[in-house]
Amino acid sequence: MDARTFFFMLLESLIQYVQPVGDVLDEEKHLHMELRAKRLERKRIRLEQQVEQLTLKQSGGAWGDLLCFVLQPWQVWAVAGLLIVLLGLYFSWRKRSDEAEDSSEGDEDHISDNYLRWLLDERIQWPVQDLQRGCEWTTDLMDNYTVYFGRVLSNSFYPVLQRAIGVGSAFEGWSPREQDVVYCMLIPMTPPRGHSFHLELDSAGQRQVRNFRVRVQLECTCTREQQAEDMLCFLHHPEEELRRNQDPSLLDTLCTGSYLDVQKTARWFCQLVRAIWPALPQSHNWHLVLLPSTRSCQFKVTNREASFRIEVLFGVRRGDSDIFVSSQPGYAGTPSTLWPETYHVAEMKFFKHIARQAPPDSLHLKCLQLFSCLQLGTGFSTYTMKTIVMHLLNTIPVSRWHRRYFFRRLRDINVNLRCCLEEKCLKHFIIGNKRLPQEISLPLDVASAQPPNLFHHLAWYPVAHSQAMNEYRDLQRRLASVLLNGC
Repeated sequence: MDARTFFFMLLESLIQYVQPVGDVLDEEKHLHMELRAKRLERKRIRLEQQVEQLTLKQSGGAWGDLLCFVLQPWQVWAVAGLLIVLLGLYFSWRKRSDEAEDSSEGDEDHISDNYLRWLLDERIQWPVQDLQRGCEWTTDLMDNYTVYFGRVLSNSFYPVLQRAIGVGSAFEGWSPREQDVVYCMLIPMTPPRGHSFHLELDSAGQRQVRNFRVRVQLECTCTREQQAEDMLCFLHHPEEELRRNQDPSLLDTLCTGSYLDVQKTARWFCQLVRAIWPALPQSHNWHLVLLPSTRSCQFKVTNREASFRIEVLFGVRRGDSDIFVSSQPGYAGTPSTLWPETYHVAEMKFFKHIARQAPPDSLHLKCLQLFSCLQLGTGFSTYTMKTIVMHLLNTIPVSRWHRRYFFRRLRDINVNLRCCLEEKCLKHFIIGNKRLPQEISLPLDVASAQPPNLFHHLAWYPVAHSQAMNEYRDLQRRLASVLLNGC
C-alpha cells in the first residue's frame, strides 16, 4: 500500500462516517452542503492532478521516506484520532449553531406578524387580475371553441384539434406581468383521415434547443372506402378525380414540401377563430380583437368590466407523454417548418402537484413572483428564475415554504442564483430529471438525456459572465430595497 492509496482510503472512510450524521440535517442544509461540495470536488480534482504531476517529477526515494512515515502504526492511529476529534468538535459547533438558528425562528415569527403582512400584501407586486377566475374563463372559452372546431372540421383534411391545455405562468398560479396577464393555451393536433404525423429531430439546430419537423405522410384508405366511408384514397385514386370530388390533402394546404408549416398553421387557425367567434355565447357580451403573431394565435377579448389576453399555441404530442413539439417561438430566424420541443405541460403539472402538497399559507409562488418582478430590466429571464425555484421546490419540502420560512427561501433563491452564476451552470429542470412526480410522463430520450446547461453561454463568453455578475449585484440591491422599503 503506497501513501496515496492509504490517504484516499482514510478519506473515503471518513466520508462514509460523515454521511449518516448529515442525514439528520434538514433539506435546507443539504442544499447548501451540496453547493459547497461541488466547489470542494473541483478543488480536490485539481489537487489530485497537481499531486500526480509532482509524483512524476520527484524521485522514488522521497516517496519511500513518506511511505515509511505513513506505515508507522502509532502515527496512523494518531492522525485518525486527531481527525475524529476535529469532526467531533465540528458537529458540536454545528449543533450549537442549529440551536441558535432554531431559537431565531421565534424572532422571525414575530417579524412576520408586524412586517410580513405589510410586505406581502402591500409591497410585493401581484397581478391585478384574479388568475384563477381568468384561467377558468379562458378554459370555458376554448372549450366552446373546441366544440365548434369539431363541427366545422369534421369532414375536412385539416389537423384535428383536441381540447386546449392551459399552460404558462397564469395556469401555474403566478404571472411576471402585473397588468397585462397572458393566458396561454396549447391545442394538441392529431392527423386527419388519410394522413399520419412523423416527428423528425433536426440535428442541425442549436445544441441547447431541440427542434423537430412534423413530416406529413399520406396513408391508404382503400379498405375504409370499401366500408362505405365517403372518402377517396389520396394514394390510389386518379388526381383528376381527387381534384373534382374531394378537398385537397393537408400536404396541399398547411405544408411546405412534406412538412407541416408553423406559420401557415397559425394563419389558418386565426381565420378559424375569427370565423367561429360569432357563434359562441361569449360573443354577445365580449369583443374579439386579433393581435399580430406569426407562430401562434394571439387575441384579446374585452367588455366594459374586464379584458383577457390569450395566446393559443398548437402542437403535436410526443407519443403519450407530456412533452410536445409546438409552435412556440424558437431562436431568431427559426424556419417555419421547425417545431421546438416544449415542456410547458410538464412544468404546469409540476406546479399543480406542488399546489396539492403545499400548506394553505405556502409562499412559493410569492417568492417566484417577487424575483420575476426584480429581474425585469436585467439580463436574467423569467424562465431562469422559474427554473431555480422549481429546482428548490424539488429539493426543499413543501412544508418549508410557509410564511415563517419566507426570508430563508428568498435567501435560498438568491444563493442558488449566485452559485449557478459562479459555476456558469444552470441545469434544465425537466430534461433528465429523475425526481419528477410520477404523474409527469416523459419520453425515454428526454428522461435519460443529460440536462442542458441554460447558462452555457456564460462559459463561452467571459464578457457575458462579467455582465451577468454585475446584473446579479444589481438584483441584490433591488431585493434589499424591496425588503426595506417595498417595491
